Amino acid sequence: MSTTTSATNRTTLPVVPDTDPSRFVLDSYKIAIAKIVGDALGLSVEQVYPGVAWGKKGVDFTVALPRFRLPGKVDELAKKVIASFEPNDYIASIEHDKAFLHFMCNTDNLNRDVLTQIHTLGADYGKNESGKGKKLVIEYSSPNIAKSFHVGHLRSTIIGAFLANLYKACGWEVVGLNYLGDWGTQFGLIAVGFEKYGSQEALEKDAIKHLFDVYVKINQDAEKDPQVRVDAAAWFRRMENFEPEALENWKVWRELSVKKYEEEYDRLNVHFDVYTGENGTSIYLTRDIGGAIERYEKYKFDKMIYVVSAQQDLHLAQFFKVLELMEFPWAKDLLHINYGLVQGMSTRKGTVVFLNQIIEDATQIMHEQMQANEDKYKAVEDPEFTSREIGISGIKIQDMAAKRINNYTFSKERMFSFEGDTGPYLQYAHVRLASVGRKNPNLLPLPPPSEIATDHLSQYAQARDIVFLLGQYPDVVLTALKTHEPSGVVTYLFRLTHAVSSAWETVIVKGEPDVEKAKAKLFLFEQAKVVLNAGMQLLSLRPLDRM
Repeated sequence: MSTTTSATNRTTLPVVPDTDPSRFVLDSYKIAIAKIVGDALGLSVEQVYPGVAWGKKGVDFTVALPRFRLPGKVDELAKKVIASFEPNDYIASIEHDKAFLHFMCNTDNLNRDVLTQIHTLGADYGKNESGKGKKLVIEYSSPNIAKSFHVGHLRSTIIGAFLANLYKACGWEVVGLNYLGDWGTQFGLIAVGFEKYGSQEALEKDAIKHLFDVYVKINQDAEKDPQVRVDAAAWFRRMENFEPEALENWKVWRELSVKKYEEEYDRLNVHFDVYTGENGTSIYLTRDIGGAIERYEKYKFDKMIYVVSAQQDLHLAQFFKVLELMEFPWAKDLLHINYGLVQGMSTRKGTVVFLNQIIEDATQIMHEQMQANEDKYKAVEDPEFTSREIGISGIKIQDMAAKRINNYTFSKERMFSFEGDTGPYLQYAHVRLASVGRKNPNLLPLPPPSEIATDHLSQYAQARDIVFLLGQYPDVVLTALKTHEPSGVVTYLFRLTHAVSSAWETVIVKGEPDVEKAKAKLFLFEQAKVVLNAGMQLLSLRPLDRM
């Protein structure tokens, strides 16, 4: 079997397929465990490796012996492994608990390996090349043109942006599509409404808001007067017949809408490669089938994802089935990523909650909270931008904190709190990590990792907890790729920030008299910041350094 040496003067480890210690150093520790168990029980490393699982609290890794279906009592097998074990560069101890073997890593080497790898890879830590050479097309967000961006559109936007970032982090080429809909009777309604309530001046000032106001007013008229819908249908037919005046309105409103949406998306840190949309009318199913065929011809994708609410489950299933029955071989590569509803929203009566308003409210609330600390507030270069980013983080994290299929009730109070597991708390944790270096300029710049005495960290249980969590980040990314769940990344970031928070009172940098020890502690917090930053960016947040 071929071998590789993972660090200078280390135990030589076998190479295991689909592992990459150069990007995920804990693979080395898992391989070492697989070798210990395999050598003792007459199994290959490849047979044991998939059975090396993350341990529960207080344990690094666990192996469940019954999975190997070996003859003999489990107790005897466990004793055999323990009897043959000698501590090595990777594994310090094994404990036996019924059918399980629990492994603890060599703390000195664990600290050095994980922190050095993060420092070496920097912003690329956690990324992998599992999708190298593959192309993803992903359609998400897809609001209706001439209708203001509201919280109902937000879920598809936030989840879609996360998935686009995730696939890029895993080596895929990603094409993000935004399908702008509503060439239809609703658009006919807006056209009729514009004749009655429209203002060219208001249109040029804020097209989406003005057209939405028109839409609300004409809807109210339509409830009292059936003729309004008759007129709307007539206008719609003019569009179907490609009458220049009807089409001209549609084109102008679409261009103004796209321009406004691009501003909204930029604020949300979401970016599309292509804006597409309806240019004729047909039932949804035939439109979607034609669109999918056209996209395959254009992009030759390896996978195409539609981020659409669970209300459309049946429609998407029928659409995929039709393409399969049409014998398109790529039909198997279509994937519907669904999600639950944001509850407490009304869209027809004008009582819809607009994203713009929420962001403005959030910005104001966060601005007031920042001003409460005058000294810190003075140090913030752009308070408006900073308070807005904290607010947007609150909106996004509330959306992604639970599994996407779950419905959730939109809550401003919860969203904008610095207490508990919220977006503002993540930003606060990042700011605090960023401040450690600023408060200890005498330790900067830090020397290369090989000259930092990370063994000093071994005396702090809290430091070890942080390091082991940091080491898991590449696996968190790979798991998210399998589940398409942002909530796993959110949960991980809160576990990490809680671990860091627990260390502030014990792993103290400022005032540490031993300079070498102080450097090791700062090195730990600097790498924690790298990983928190990467995870936040994966979730499309903009991490802040001051607030």
